Amino acid sequence: MAGLSTAFAGTAAVALTSDDVVHPEALPWEHLGLFSAYDCGALRRGFQVYRQVCATCHSLERIHYRELAGVTHTTDELIAMSSEVDFVDGPNDEGEMFERPGKLTDPLPSPYPNDEAGRAANGGALPPDLSLMVKARHAGQDYLFHLLTGYCDPPAGKPMMAGLYYNPYFPGGAIAMPPPLNDGGVEYEDGTPATISQQAKDVIEFLNWAAEPEADSRKKEAAKYMVVLAFTAIMTGYYKRFKWSPYKTRAISYMKPN
Repeated sequence: MAGLSTAFAGTAAVALTSDDVVHPEALPWEHLGLFSAYDCGALRRGFQVYRQVCATCHSLERIHYRELAGVTHTTDELIAMSSEVDFVDGPNDEGEMFERPGKLTDPLPSPYPNDEAGRAANGGALPPDLSLMVKARHAGQDYLFHLLTGYCDPPAGKPMMAGLYYNPYFPGGAIAMPPPLNDGGVEYEDGTPATISQQAKDVIEFLNWAAEPEADSRKKEAAKYMVVLAFTAIMTGYYKRFKWSPYKTRAISYMKPN
């Protein structure tokens, strides 16, 4: 883990090659391997970063509490976590809406009651939902990692409007989102040092899981299918040789009639 974090931290400082946009460098994401799986420890830390940092502005509306069971938390932990949030439900028998404690079947709460409130709180721009963000961007994991860790001072001659921040990985270089991560910005339960690069790595792996929660099971099923396919191919080849060997080894003689 320490070596991987060091590799990620080392790629955060990339020379600026364009005033418009810098293309992210490919990073060694371990969970993308054919026989690799998500790191549940990283997913739990990434969910913590999302809850304490990202969830203040961004929603994750496609993920429900029940889907986190056995992935980031236990069922009991999620029941307690969901009950801390009040959800509007109804109508009741009197035809009125009411609030109730959350339950496992509820989605993760949105920071805003509706899109209009989100735009009003962010100068007219609605913070995007992060459920499919990894898949919605080219080189999703690499782009998001460099975006989160790539904030820096603008180069000389690069004007910046008030309220915008310079990030060479964002198209145009000017982004309204302030730097979301800080060293020690969260306190990990497992004692992992919460550097900026570590937080970025963990939250992006969690967002990758949110976009493809079926990835691990899909790899397992694919491995089974490939084993069956290989066995079928071998048996087909053997049967073909066995079935046709008498015909291929026989000798046919032609005699000229008298």
